[in-house]
Amino acid sequence: MYSDEDLNLAVKQGVFSAASVEAFRELVASSKDTSAVDEENFRLVGGFNDIFIVIACALLLFSSLWVVSPINESLGYLVFTALSWGLSEVFVKRRKMALPAIVLLLTFVGGAFNFAGSFVSAQSSYAVIFSTAIATLATYLHWRRFYVPITVAVGTGTALGLLGSTVMSLVPGVEDFLWVTVFLCGCVAFALAMYWDAGDTSRTTRKSDVAFWLHLLSAPLIIHPIFFNLGVLEGNESLSNMLLIVLLYLLMTLVSISIDRRAFMVSSLMYVIYALVSLFEHYGGVGYSFAVTGIVMGGALLLLSFYWHTVRSSFVQRLPERIQAYLPVIKKV
Repeated sequence: MYSDEDLNLAVKQGVFSAASVEAFRELVASSKDTSAVDEENFRLVGGFNDIFIVIACALLLFSSLWVVSPINESLGYLVFTALSWGLSEVFVKRRKMALPAIVLLLTFVGGAFNFAGSFVSAQSSYAVIFSTAIATLATYLHWRRFYVPITVAVGTGTALGLLGSTVMSLVPGVEDFLWVTVFLCGCVAFALAMYWDAGDTSRTTRKSDVAFWLHLLSAPLIIHPIFFNLGVLEGNESLSNMLLIVLLYLLMTLVSISIDRRAFMVSSLMYVIYALVSLFEHYGGVGYSFAVTGIVMGGALLLLSFYWHTVRSSFVQRLPERIQAYLPVIKKV
């Protein structure tokens, strides 16, 4: 299986011409009756060997942690982190394997986080600050060496965690605005995602993969504070709240269609299902409310998926051209 990055590398090395690669992309897109942009591709598993390597790496890493930690906790996490980096040199830098790259990044950053935390008392207010600072630095070093697309999202998450924990430690009473802080962090992550997306509106380079992971990070940070503050999951099941959730989900759907990213729809799906179940129960369909909701939502999502390009093309072309310039390209029909 070959990614767009592999095709771009082949063009740079002179194996294929840019015109032939573009013609190949158009051929694949036409055979699927959709635009290559709308497929929202990203590399996760290159083959079963990726899964095999991940299992082997996990056995080695966690076994070494289990053996060394009883001797010294900090040494255990140091060995765990160092092994994660060493394995990345082989399977990420040299062999460029997708799934091991993601897993080894997470183990490296997680190891660095716990290694830093082992030097600070868990009761200290600065424990999280120190740990997230080291994790952010570790993420930056990993990006500079390996350029794994998910690294930017992980680094953004740790940096936002560092900022949030610092503010909460220095500003008394800021805990009361926790969900507002989470929402603002989501907005920052979304803006960063759109920055990377705008740099590759044709979705053919590494920038698109980076943006994909940033959208996965930003979507729950934005959506969950909004829905959580409505108090739906805490018993506030008023009809007006249920209708508001449905309207908000429609808004999130429009955002997803505009930016051609499905993360917002998926992140808020739990809330809208809960809201629709409550609405059907309110109108007397207690016994079949969940089943009817599943039929309605499943059918609607499948229908939208089938006509995704047509709906997106119709909607985006009505937006101002200045906004369209920052959005993924659409295939003219």
